[in-house]
Amino acid sequence: MSPLNPSATKVALLAGGNSGEREISLASGAGAYKALTEAGFEVSQLDPANKKDLVALVEGEFDVAFLALHGKGGEDGAMQGMLEVLGIPYTGPGIWASSTAMDKAKAKVFYRSHGVATPGSVTLYSATDYTPGQIAELVGSHCVIKAATEGSALGVYLCNGENEIADALTKVFEIDDEALAETFVKGDEYTVAVLGNEDPEALPVIQIVPMHEFYDFESKYAEGGSQHICPAPLSEADTKKASELAIAAHKALGCEGVSRTDMIRDDAGEFWVLETNTIPGMTATSLLPDAARVAGMDFPALCCRLIENALARK
Repeated sequence: MSPLNPSATKVALLAGGNSGEREISLASGAGAYKALTEAGFEVSQLDPANKKDLVALVEGEFDVAFLALHGKGGEDGAMQGMLEVLGIPYTGPGIWASSTAMDKAKAKVFYRSHGVATPGSVTLYSATDYTPGQIAELVGSHCVIKAATEGSALGVYLCNGENEIADALTKVFEIDDEALAETFVKGDEYTVAVLGNEDPEALPVIQIVPMHEFYDFESKYAEGGSQHICPAPLSEADTKKASELAIAAHKALGCEGVSRTDMIRDDAGEFWVLETNTIPGMTATSLLPDAARVAGMDFPALCCRLIENALARK
């Protein structure tokens, strides 16, 4: 593959969409647009929620699509499928990896089959599949109820007792048709980004110190909502363990280009994978740019790397 020439590379930057994470996606798009233009790319920002922008994507002569979409319709394989049909290379994992990672329950199947440690869980397709008592018996009364196919911590509830479980399930099924009840693991939260296709590499580990009890929506996106410590204050052995676990999760889901895996280190020192994000955020408070910066890549250089990975996969 010839060296990347940004000035000769026409980029379709996709941001917005119709998911519950639209505003976050637009913020990611703004951050990516600034970095891409600083790197010298010719960038057209398009919003898939706008039919005229979809026509522009179909009719334009783009060399690559840079995905800054979050949530359903953008991070779940739908947009990836459209780009495959159009023959436009795109950043991030492909259709199958994107759709599998987006469904937290299905992702756990592949984590477990590849030996990636993840908390115990049960999947529900209606609020009556299991009673709160049965859920408490299966995963513990102190558990986490999650919307299985939403991102950005939308529809995530930390529960203690059957009444809270029942209330959380009611709320989750208002926004999703699938729920995950997961054993609560007490410990510190970490995230590890991975870059690459055939031979992926982990970026520096980040410890997340949220303002709330866990890394919820407000902790992710509110100014001062969380503290990111990078590199994380871990021993060399634990840093290696977290990095290897993130790469294993990346591979278990068939990811290419980029992913970011969230995990918990429990009181016994064991790491547990919670989920893998296939289009990490690109906002001012986002974790992927933080880790890249510590690794010696500024934001424009990170965007170049993501595009290089997309074109190499083609």
